[in-house]
Amino acid sequence: MSTFYFIRHGTNDMLGKSIAGWLTGVHLNKEGREQAGRLASYLGSHPIQRIYSSPLERAMETAQPLAKTLKLEIQSTNELGEVQFGDWNGATLENLDRQHLWKQWNTFRTGTRIPNGEMMILVQARMAGFLQKLREEFPGETIALFSHGDPIRAALAYYLGIPLDYMLRFEVDPASVSVLSITDYGPRVLSMNDGTASR
Repeated sequence: MSTFYFIRHGTNDMLGKSIAGWLTGVHLNKEGREQAGRLASYLGSHPIQRIYSSPLERAMETAQPLAKTLKLEIQSTNELGEVQFGDWNGATLENLDRQHLWKQWNTFRTGTRIPNGEMMILVQARMAGFLQKLREEFPGETIALFSHGDPIRAALAYYLGIPLDYMLRFEVDPASVSVLSITDYGPRVLSMNDGTASR
C-alpha cells in the first residue's frame, strides 16, 4: 500500500483576491508561515519517507519546516505545480467575476479551456500520472506532496471517481491535509481537507 499526504500550501496575500498561478515571488505571509510550522509539528510524527513539492515559492515554503523536522530533502517537481492559468495569471477575482468564460470554467471544468492556459483534464492527468510513477518507484512508501488547491481537488476527484465538473463541491483549504492510500486493488481516501494540524 502506498500512502500520499496531499498538503495545500499555506496562506499568502493574493489568496482569495487574485490568481497567483505560476507567478514568481508569491510567498507565504505571517499566517502562512505559522501554518507551515504547525503542519511540521503535526506531521513530524507521521511515517513520511519522502517529500515532493510544487516548485512555486508558497508550496516550497510550506514544505520546508516539515523537511527540516524529518531531515528529508524536498524534491521539486512541476507535476505538482499550480494550474497553468495563462491570461488569467495575476487577474483579480473581482475582474474575473465579470467574465462569462470564468463563470463557465467554474461550472464546466471538463469542457472549458483557460485562455492560453491548461485544461483541468490535463492537470488531473499529470497529477494521477505522477502518483502512479511514485507508486512504481517507491512501492509501499508514505510520501508528502505539497501542491495547490485545484490540482489536489483534481487528484482526489480522480481517485474518488467524481467527475471534474463536481470538484468544487468539496474544499481543499490552505494548509489542509488530505490522505490517500492506493493498493493493487484500488484507492481509498482516508481523509479530506483536514485543517486540524494548521490551526
